[in-house]
Amino acid sequence: MMKKYAEKKKCRLEHIKEFVTDNDIPMQNLELLNVALTHTSYANEHKGEVIHDNERLEFLGDAVLDLVVGEYLFLRFPTWQEGDLTRAKASVVCKPSCAECAAKFHVGDYMLLGKGEEMSGGRTRQSILGDAFEAIIGAIYLDNNYEVASRFILGHMKKFLHLVDVGQYDHDYKTDLQELVQKHGDVEIKYVVTRDEGPDHDKTIWMNVEINGVVYGSGVGKNKKEAAQGAAKEAIAVIEKKKSIKS
Repeated sequence: MMKKYAEKKKCRLEHIKEFVTDNDIPMQNLELLNVALTHTSYANEHKGEVIHDNERLEFLGDAVLDLVVGEYLFLRFPTWQEGDLTRAKASVVCKPSCAECAAKFHVGDYMLLGKGEEMSGGRTRQSILGDAFEAIIGAIYLDNNYEVASRFILGHMKKFLHLVDVGQYDHDYKTDLQELVQKHGDVEIKYVVTRDEGPDHDKTIWMNVEINGVVYGSGVGKNKKEAAQGAAKEAIAVIEKKKSIKS
């Protein structure tokens, strides 16, 4: 049994080495990168083995990503106010951007997934790829230093930083909320207009977002889209603070 496990581990690390070489990943510790590419569904299906999933590295990588992009924007746009910087940073570090970066160097091909995730298309799922990209950042940071991690992030996120430079960016909080609540199982999200005032050409709309029938956020805007974005943004802050969703 131990021999079989050792052979399996050796084969896996050779696969990881291929990933490092083909994509010029600045890593020496292949085991650390192996963890970054291990989804929790795989670890849960192999409880008899000593396997760590990538959630802790994702947590660290998310923090490093946030700091690197925040520092870049702070230095790049010295006259911008906090709100402008926050909005720009959110557009760069969001899950879709991370997933697109991961897809470019075929991270999905190297992920260890549980059978259920594998069968349901997990190798191309945005949330899994985005989380893996953040976990890889965490691994690069631990294996090297902040400067190496920063170069890696700024290089791969050049496209999204350019969109900020030219002012062609926006942030979709509704999509972020959808991805966030999916982590909590089967839930229902509903946007409800609670009030509107003014003529059609100058209307103001108030809207709530309900999750499993419970109001989590409220927003106001000149149209339903704007109000829904505000409600979703507030709901995300509430969920991240509580770390749970009422059922």
